[in-house]
Amino acid sequence: MMALLQLLTMGLMATVAWCVLPAVAEDSGLPVLEAEKLGPVDIVKKESHPVLIRQKRHWIWNSLYVEEEKPAPIPYKIGQLKSSQSLGVRSFEIEGEGANSIFTVDEKGDLFVTRSLDREEKSKYHLTARMYDGNKKLIEDSGDFEVQVTDINDNMPVFPGAYKGSIMERSPIGTTVVQVNASDADDPTTANGELRYSLIQDLSAFQIDTLSGWISCKIENLDRETKSQYVVVVKAQDMRGKASGSTATTSVTITINDINDNIASFTRRVYEMPVREDHSVTKEIGTLELEDRDLIDNKEPLFTIPNDLTHIFAIERNDDKNGKLMLKKALDYETKSTYTFSVQVREDMHLKADNFNSAVTSAQIVIKVLDVDEPPVFSQEIYTFSVEEESIVGNIGRVTAKDPDAANKQIRYSILDDDCPIAIHPFSGQLSTKRTLDREMEATHVFQVRAQEEPSGLESFVKVNITVQDINDNKPELAVDEIFLCENDVTNTVIGTLRATDKDDQPATFRFSLASESSNFSIRDHGNSTADVIVKMGPFSLDDPKDYSVDVRIDDGGRPAQTSITKLAIKSCQCDARRIPTRCKAGARRMGVSVHALIAILLCILTILVIVILFVMRKRYQKDSLANMKNSGEIHEQLVTYDEEGGGEMDTNGYDVSILSSACHDGSMLRHPDHHPHPSLYAMVQKPPHHSQPTACKGDMAVMIEMKKDEADHDRDGFPYDTLHIYGYEGPESLAGSLSSLESSSTGSNLDYDFLSDWGPRFRTLAELYGVDGPEYYHQY
Repeated sequence: MMALLQLLTMGLMATVAWCVLPAVAEDSGLPVLEAEKLGPVDIVKKESHPVLIRQKRHWIWNSLYVEEEKPAPIPYKIGQLKSSQSLGVRSFEIEGEGANSIFTVDEKGDLFVTRSLDREEKSKYHLTARMYDGNKKLIEDSGDFEVQVTDINDNMPVFPGAYKGSIMERSPIGTTVVQVNASDADDPTTANGELRYSLIQDLSAFQIDTLSGWISCKIENLDRETKSQYVVVVKAQDMRGKASGSTATTSVTITINDINDNIASFTRRVYEMPVREDHSVTKEIGTLELEDRDLIDNKEPLFTIPNDLTHIFAIERNDDKNGKLMLKKALDYETKSTYTFSVQVREDMHLKADNFNSAVTSAQIVIKVLDVDEPPVFSQEIYTFSVEEESIVGNIGRVTAKDPDAANKQIRYSILDDDCPIAIHPFSGQLSTKRTLDREMEATHVFQVRAQEEPSGLESFVKVNITVQDINDNKPELAVDEIFLCENDVTNTVIGTLRATDKDDQPATFRFSLASESSNFSIRDHGNSTADVIVKMGPFSLDDPKDYSVDVRIDDGGRPAQTSITKLAIKSCQCDARRIPTRCKAGARRMGVSVHALIAILLCILTILVIVILFVMRKRYQKDSLANMKNSGEIHEQLVTYDEEGGGEMDTNGYDVSILSSACHDGSMLRHPDHHPHPSLYAMVQKPPHHSQPTACKGDMAVMIEMKKDEADHDRDGFPYDTLHIYGYEGPESLAGSLSSLESSSTGSNLDYDFLSDWGPRFRTLAELYGVDGPEYYHQY
């Protein structure tokens, strides 16, 4: 019965505990109850059913503090662990940061510190306490507490280093420059770590905010030109700046930046500059030096010169921002030798310049022009003229130059290029053409003309451009693809289109026509520089041996009009139904014929005709000579059969000499004036007067041989007869040569044949033939 009652009581207590406490015990994994006021939770287990019992805690905590840096040669007490439970015998244990090393506890609960602590190293220590009774039974569990290390002023302020800052000159009061910042390792929540800033050196222009450390200017007339840099010393002090606080200092360098607050000033009031009159245009004459207290980046001078001289002089800034006097127009000593004018300088500024009252802003310039001997000056920098092509022009234009000096020397002109087709008059400078110009060969002629002072003075040069103007001097040229006709082409079939080209620049309107009438083709001109070749009569046959062509006349429509005639070949072809050639016969090529070509062809034809006429006349003369020998046919027969050497003049058996006698008596061997009006030169020159009529009636062969030789002398194309024939062609390989007279004239020989009379009677006949004088030969004969 008692056991059942105890069981019911324990169940009731457990139910109440579960209703009131939603947490568990930490060591059982159950929800934990709030323990700040109720104390620890006991977990009672009965068999498999846990029972939670809330017990009230009895720890009594006081704040525990330790002063940093306090020496601890022996442990000293900083507090006591207390509980509301009073027990006769009890003991304590602590756990946590520094437990049982830095902090110790005795049996009374007194807490001791065993060494000196540093707050900057660690400012709080977290510990846990437990209390046991005399039987080592846990009475109070898990009492958490902290030990705080209190700060003392044991650290000085520290700056990271020196500072630099800058500020524009003339900045308003209060303009900030730079912020300084020092650090203090002491507790910032106490006076030990609270810093105050102040300036302790050069307080003339700057101030500092004691809390933030911002440095600012306190005057409005900072002037870089007076003082360009300040060095101030900043002091940082803890303990809120009290005298007892620790201090630290640093330097702050403040640079004053420049602004344009000074006007550029001339260093002189008068500038004198000598200048040669041949000084180059756009070149510097001299420098106008300026003084400006500002830096060069803020030196912005602006110059002004009189308006009436702005076309001659100008002032520019050089690299040093000084004035650079420039020449814009050539000077002439003979025209003006001195220039005097004033120059002003200013600067665009938004405030009054510091040197407003002292700056020299106006200066006088004196330019003295020096006389020099100058070369001739042309009236133009470049000369341009135009000339029509294919014409000789005597006055193209004139190039003129003069001596700018007072001497005004005479000028001689010349062209440097010897091959230039343009000539120049040496004193007037008038240009003319040496020969006709061809625009198609060279459209522009560029050369230089030299002008030199007489006799051998200075010289100058100028460029001359001669533009060749086009005239219509080129014949149009036919431009057409190969044209063919088909066998089945009918009347009015277009077999090709004609076009033309022209080397001239003038616009051409080409007109096409037939130069000669064609029975098969015609040309249809469209009036737009094209034309069609049209079948006039068809069809055609590929078997026709004749080649087809048309002579196309082209007129370019220019002034003067130029015309060309071109033979256009037309190829004969077999074509399919779409007029595509399948087989063609080669035709003659087209040939353009110009006037010059026609003249050349005519000259060739005339030359050939003259040669033919001369040849015919020569042949006719040969026929007349042969006709005179008709009556001497028998003698010819006898002589032509004579083909042996014979025994000389005493041998009369080789041939019948009676024929010669009969020929002499009937006169057939004699020359007749009607047959040959011109007697033999041999007979006229070589025979003496008293032998002008040699006698051949006694059987002498001399007259016949003389006549034949005379004919051979005048007719080199005729074949010689018999012995003369043999003489003309014998011995070509012999060193002695031929004995025939065919190769030399009877009258033109320079040899003296008198030696034949010394050779004896065998050579008497030859001596007579070659004109050896002496009556004794005729008497002996």
